[in-house]
Amino acid sequence: MDVLFFLKDRTRLIRQFYEHGTSPFNEIIRKIEAEEEPYVPPYSEDGEPPFLSEWIDADELREVTGRCCLSMLSASLQLYFRTWERDLGLNCGKAFKVEFKNEGIVGGYRACLASCAGIDWTRCPADLDIIEQVVLARNRDQHPESITSVRVTHAEKDRQRYPRPFFMSEREAALFEEGDEPALFMSPSVHVSRDKLMKAIEQVEYLCEWLEEKMFDAKYPARILRD
Repeated sequence: MDVLFFLKDRTRLIRQFYEHGTSPFNEIIRKIEAEEEPYVPPYSEDGEPPFLSEWIDADELREVTGRCCLSMLSASLQLYFRTWERDLGLNCGKAFKVEFKNEGIVGGYRACLASCAGIDWTRCPADLDIIEQVVLARNRDQHPESITSVRVTHAEKDRQRYPRPFFMSEREAALFEEGDEPALFMSPSVHVSRDKLMKAIEQVEYLCEWLEEKMFDAKYPARILRD
């Protein structure tokens, strides 16, 4: 099976889903800020910006779409690993139970494939920190803690590992840059911008492209001897 082909077919759809899914929300925000119909501000002496609730709704829905895409990306990567695990006749979850528990899905498969398929992870061209944070952010989105808001925050234990999360808004990132981390009295939000999502997809594809031939070598050792 061409596992990489199916992985890339999924990432292609994720890209399309994000672009089409966020388009109407981007347009609402643009029209409100440009004061275009049907968001032409009426005369008012109220200090609150007009159409504020509509702007907030559109922005939150754009955020939700980004997190949905991140969850799809995490699932796609996990399916890639699981497919090769099955094809290689491995049982990574059982054999490396401690690594999966302590290091998560990416760390668990790194340990398993290094031991069982001879993968030298020091030569991996992909940014594994970003890839690991894809899974961590997905976990937070799929297990929210409050019904009062659609906002999702980074877990404290995840921030201990990644003090400056990749999936964080520019505003909150600026607080870290300026040394105002204490000003973040709440944990920073899981923010999936278009650029961050596309970067994450790119890194997952880099990882799987790099792994693909090595997985075939592990499945068919004669290939290496023949070469």
